[in-house]
Amino acid sequence: MENLQIQQNYGQVIGTIVEVHGPVVIIDCSSLPPLHQALCTSFDHSLYLFEVHQHLDERHIRAITLHGTAGLSRGMTVYDTCAPLHIPVSEQCLGRLLNIFGEPLDGQASLPKTEFRNIHAKPLPLSEAIGISGILETGIKVIDLLCPFVKGGKTGLFGGAGVGKTVLVMEFIHAVSAIHKGVSVFGGVGERIREAHELWREMQQAGVMKDTLMVFGQMDESPGVRFRVALSALTYAEYLRDSLRKEVLFVVDNVFRFVQAGSEISSLLGRMPATVGYQPTLTSEVAELQDRILSTRQGAITSVQAVYVPADDMTDPAVSAILSHLDTTVILSRDQASKGIYPAVDPLRSSSKLMDKHTLGERHYTVAKGVREHLARYHELEDIIAMLGIEELAEADRKIVTRARKLQRYLTQPFSVLSEHTKQTGVSVPLEQTLTDCEDFLAGKYDDLSEQQCYMRGSMRDSA
Repeated sequence: MENLQIQQNYGQVIGTIVEVHGPVVIIDCSSLPPLHQALCTSFDHSLYLFEVHQHLDERHIRAITLHGTAGLSRGMTVYDTCAPLHIPVSEQCLGRLLNIFGEPLDGQASLPKTEFRNIHAKPLPLSEAIGISGILETGIKVIDLLCPFVKGGKTGLFGGAGVGKTVLVMEFIHAVSAIHKGVSVFGGVGERIREAHELWREMQQAGVMKDTLMVFGQMDESPGVRFRVALSALTYAEYLRDSLRKEVLFVVDNVFRFVQAGSEISSLLGRMPATVGYQPTLTSEVAELQDRILSTRQGAITSVQAVYVPADDMTDPAVSAILSHLDTTVILSRDQASKGIYPAVDPLRSSSKLMDKHTLGERHYTVAKGVREHLARYHELEDIIAMLGIEELAEADRKIVTRARKLQRYLTQPFSVLSEHTKQTGVSVPLEQTLTDCEDFLAGKYDDLSEQQCYMRGSMRDSA
């Protein structure tokens, strides 16, 4: 009866399982299905989905299971779904927590299954896509000033555990919702269950969940799920871009786990490892995800991607493959966090492709250059100050150091998403006001203020 029900829902029998190697199954097929086709079988009233990855000969294929493999055995009947993996899409997806298949993880009703989209969609034709279109203001001073987001571009957020990466991501989502009246899609790739639950609850408390969709492929799931969940989340982002015609913020945490899942699958399929043990298909797999993050005349997708850096080595092949697609690089520093500088953005290592006069304008470029020069000179003199004291510096250097320290503290600010925890009202500072304040710092207008008076506030015009 169960097999009959599956046959009615999905079509004809295509073959049987002949081998099971962890998440990899080898299937004897009567006719070879195309690559990326979704196949299924059933055990104990549970449906198992597979994705075709290799044709071994004229009858056998190798597929990756998208569920746990407990219960699978040789001889089980496999059915053809006659399509790649597709997910239900609807404007009702906002405010929801879903898995890779578009099924609810939040205990609410399933999405209406009236419209579906293939997660392996091709990138838009060049004739329909538009290029980057200036700065996407976030209201976060250090980001907007020194490493501005590109509207319709891609930003990499590089940071380890405990430096405020998740908080910064939540504030980005809040900014897109509040400033740009847009929506956000969060793709959790290989998230720990505890972290996923905490993030979901915090976003509900911060009031940004109503304009956000979260799609999770958790750490305990098959590498096939962790490898494809980013594409599933991106499919929802594309749908919201096309249907709502709004600014869509697409957040991925963590892209490195996407690469790791691809490496696992490559090993399971028997491919020879390439550089530093990574899969030989690394570059094309990263590009498959990145090249679909595009904007159209109807709406824009701006991407923020958290990236783990193995051993802090920015030349790692996986990091280099991801970096080649990014417009803005934001480095979060543990040294900054240890000083109480939040957001813990390293202003000297972070950069943006928009940092030129033609894109930013003369004023923004000049102010950002001046701030960076002051901070760089302060960084050069830190060792001398530690050994001899600031009094031993020349008068000009002493002035630069005091202004740089105040600028460093000015570029901190309380976040709206943390207001319940810190009891400080979150602030959002327009870029124009940030530029004015920094011009005044560089001109010496605030030389009489203490460093504490510059710390954790909005604009300098606001009362401390």
